[in-house]
Amino acid sequence: MREEQKQSSLKRLFRKRWVFPAIYLSSAALIVAGALWFQASKEENTGKDNVAKNGTAQQENPAVPVNETVETIAMPVLDPNAVQVKTPFYDDKASEAEQEAALVFYDHTYHPNQGIDLVRQDGKTFDVTASLSGTVTKAEKDPILGYVVEINHEQGVTTVYQSLADVKVEAGDTVKQGEVIGKAGQSEFNKEAGIHVHFEIRKDGRAVNPIDYVNKPLTALTDKAEDNAGSDRAATNKEKELMPSDETTPADENPANEQPSADDHSTTPSDNNQDENNDASSYKTPDASIGMARA
Repeated sequence: MREEQKQSSLKRLFRKRWVFPAIYLSSAALIVAGALWFQASKEENTGKDNVAKNGTAQQENPAVPVNETVETIAMPVLDPNAVQVKTPFYDDKASEAEQEAALVFYDHTYHPNQGIDLVRQDGKTFDVTASLSGTVTKAEKDPILGYVVEINHEQGVTTVYQSLADVKVEAGDTVKQGEVIGKAGQSEFNKEAGIHVHFEIRKDGRAVNPIDYVNKPLTALTDKAEDNAGSDRAATNKEKELMPSDETTPADENPANEQPSADDHSTTPSDNNQDENNDASSYKTPDASIGMARA
């Protein structure tokens, strides 16, 4: 009897209009709640993974300081006030007198000085120091130049020290700015300078005047080189614009078999050679071989 009463009660319940809508709404609410819970848990786990990955990335790639100290180019001596320039740098744009003072006479030939020669006022020897921090790429004795040391620095800059009496470094050594690398001495190449050090600064293999960059940051040298490269490119482009187009010269304007007349005063090749030999006997054109002499 009780079971029949329960069944009849359920039948009466399901006959009511609000029962099935209530069941549908409850089921939909449960489904939506489950979906929201799953989405929230997934986003939480994703956030934790991102934090872990970012933390690991920061540890693997530590921050690099942006403002690194840039060294200032220094004279290659402990006391710059104790030395003076004996032979200056040969500048193509300098006056004739300044260019003559920058010539070194060796082996019956004048050579333009590609650096500066420093001497003490009392003529004594002195310690030679590294102008900039870097790596020693050469430290050896040359029979003409004396002991030679070359140091490589950043951005294609190299400093060269010649006419040393001895050296205190070896190729492969890392030196700091101001570290003693040797002592000033003499060389067969420039005997007139006496006890001195020949100091060069090169940017990408090209010698520059050290006096123009001493007490200036290394960036001044690299920026100047970029400006010169830009000027050279601009000059090259300008020359290309001014070059005439390729046109064939009419045959009647430039006869192939034209012979010079008797009144023609042009110099023959043999006369040119003779004039060049006469000029060479009194003065030889300087070349850029200083610092590059071989044993």
